[in-house]
Amino acid sequence: METQGEVYEVVGIGFGPSNLSLAVALEEHESKAHGNPISAAFFERQPTLGWHRNMLLPSATMQISFLKDLSTFRNPASQFSFISYLHSAGRLAQFVNNQSFFPTREEFHDYLEWAESSFADRVSYSSEVLSVRLPQSEGPADHVEVQVRDRTSGGSRTVKARNIVVSTGLVPKMPAGIDRDERIWHSSEFLEKFRKLDHSKVKRVAVVGAGQSAAEIVRFVYDTLPDATVSAIMPSYGYSIADDTPFANQIFDADAVDDYYHGSERSKDSFWRYHKNTNYGVVDDQVIRDLYQRAYDDEVRKTPRLNFLNLSRVDGVKQVGDDVRLTLQSVRNEETYDLDVDVLICSTGYDSMEPSELLGDLEAHCLRDEQGRLRVERDYRLATGPDVTCGVYLQGGTEHTHGLASSLLSNIAIRSGEIADSIAERRTPRHYSTA
Repeated sequence: METQGEVYEVVGIGFGPSNLSLAVALEEHESKAHGNPISAAFFERQPTLGWHRNMLLPSATMQISFLKDLSTFRNPASQFSFISYLHSAGRLAQFVNNQSFFPTREEFHDYLEWAESSFADRVSYSSEVLSVRLPQSEGPADHVEVQVRDRTSGGSRTVKARNIVVSTGLVPKMPAGIDRDERIWHSSEFLEKFRKLDHSKVKRVAVVGAGQSAAEIVRFVYDTLPDATVSAIMPSYGYSIADDTPFANQIFDADAVDDYYHGSERSKDSFWRYHKNTNYGVVDDQVIRDLYQRAYDDEVRKTPRLNFLNLSRVDGVKQVGDDVRLTLQSVRNEETYDLDVDVLICSTGYDSMEPSELLGDLEAHCLRDEQGRLRVERDYRLATGPDVTCGVYLQGGTEHTHGLASSLLSNIAIRSGEIADSIAERRTPRHYSTA
């Protein structure tokens, strides 16, 4: 059975950190002080808030400062800041005494859940957005109809939105020709699958990838399974260090988004060429040193358990009895050889969010550039034709227009604030009623 009739100024599709930050920005927007709050509803297909839950490894730390939280860079006095969370938890003094800018991922996730608790009345979990449709009416469309299915009951409803903000997250990427199963995983499902293993029967583990997640998984498996050998497979000579020095970190500043957005195609190419080593396929210095020390200690003890199979690529994978057999190709000489393991973990990254399928018939009204990519305005609003006047905003999938930080936590507070400002500036008096 489908219900209809709800109308919101903002419908958020997905409720991870980005749209949680938007909820905070809408809550704190100056229009609220004038008695005209922006009505909003968020729909998330997961049963609860979840941010890389399967990579919340013990002692794994954030790669950005705690000040790059949901709100501080936009509003340092926000009640939803990480500092406010620490004060609420009674840990502010202890955190300061720890003398670190980088909390553990586990603590940052707890912070996100703390902030999310203030928006329970605006979020529907286990709710999958099936379609976004244009209304059957004359004239330019000033709203869209969002069809939502309750994944628990199977029921559905349609809500109307004057603006939608799409933030469905990244899509796990596996190596070509390799499918996931009970013994072949993507890093996005690591802890869930690892906890289900009979650890006593796992003696050989392979991890594919050269980035932060791959290195952290290698370290975790090595430490957790003392009787297992761990093979780290990477196409490079070894792990490359992430550049988090002060000048390089400026690439994540809000001003850098303007430089990228208004730059030429040549300058945008230069951005990626010079600065992708701040985030992509790189590893924190301490993790690299931890792994090298473990391998060195193995040599001293003459019990090698940590194998770095560098300059190697996975050419094929198949099941052979109880084993997962990898065919590896050497980048040095293109020779191939086999490696049998009990578990293969692919930490091979993610693809960017692609909203076209979700947008349905609305997608035909979205303008594209010369390369066929969606045109995105500076305020993260999709450029649309004259038949659509409602707002369609993206939180993610805008790397081609907004650069490196377009889907990262680094700029989350400013980005969400800019979207909230854009929505507020386009309001008309008839929008002031709430759902």
